Amino acid sequence: MTDIMSMLEGKVAVVTGAGGGIGREIALAMALAGARVVVNDIGASLTGIGETSATPGEQTKAIIEQRGGQAVTNTDSVADWESAQRIVASAIDAFGRIDIVVNNAGILRDQIFHKMTPEEWRAVIDVHLNGSFYISRAAAGHFRAQGSGAYVHMTSTSGLVGNVGQANYSAAKLGITALSKSIALDMHRFGVRSNCIAPFAWSRMTSSIPAETPEQKARVEKLKQMTPEKNAPLAVFLASDAAKDVNGQVFAARNNEIFLFSQPRPLRSTHRGEGWTPELIAEHAMPALRAQFLPLDRSPDVFSWDPV
Repeated sequence: MTDIMSMLEGKVAVVTGAGGGIGREIALAMALAGARVVVNDIGASLTGIGETSATPGEQTKAIIEQRGGQAVTNTDSVADWESAQRIVASAIDAFGRIDIVVNNAGILRDQIFHKMTPEEWRAVIDVHLNGSFYISRAAAGHFRAQGSGAYVHMTSTSGLVGNVGQANYSAAKLGITALSKSIALDMHRFGVRSNCIAPFAWSRMTSSIPAETPEQKARVEKLKQMTPEKNAPLAVFLASDAAKDVNGQVFAARNNEIFLFSQPRPLRSTHRGEGWTPELIAEHAMPALRAQFLPLDRSPDVFSWDPV
């Protein structure tokens, strides 16, 4: 049986957005499993606006060191190509290598779609999607040279299912799943793996969920029971050699449950040798395909999903 206390022994992990919430718990768990950790966090607000602070990252580092682990902090932004290079370089400078990238950093600029501004769109895409690319790309050369490496990306049910008022966040998070799949396909020949986690947890990223109606309040109370550390064991496993055959997948952790998500595949087809006209599609194709339509979920109800 694998010893969790040594699953990541000798490895170096970069965890972005590790100053609090899920990122902090993953950083702590990876350090406990033997990894040396680069704690990256700019110390900004949930929206990414306002003054930044090194304090959140330093707090995570202090906890790791109190528990006997090794860590350094980095306050560069993931949303810039050059600063992403510095984040990865900090791992090489401090520990001489990099083995694990956890793309966790994120912000929110929630807004109903018809009122969303270009700035609100770009800010979220830059941090989540572009940031995941920048950090992953910065580590790719090192992973290729050493013939090993693991990416763990944070996606979201907002991207996998959709959510009201989060077109920017949803698009970024679904984009991350596609990025992860493409990394897995491109880099598996070099011994590199790439997987996603859609975390269920009460944190800064979910604290903005409305809680006005009795139904919304009940939903939020259930979500508050899903604490951030519940996602950390899955992240540690995916980063470890025990997951050497796990690649290109999308998982979720919900309290003590682990989900494997499906990935888009054709559900049903219909064929007409003579081809189609718009009228024939309406008359024949749609009735045949409609039975396989997925419901338009206005908001992902994580509490009604049952594991298979």
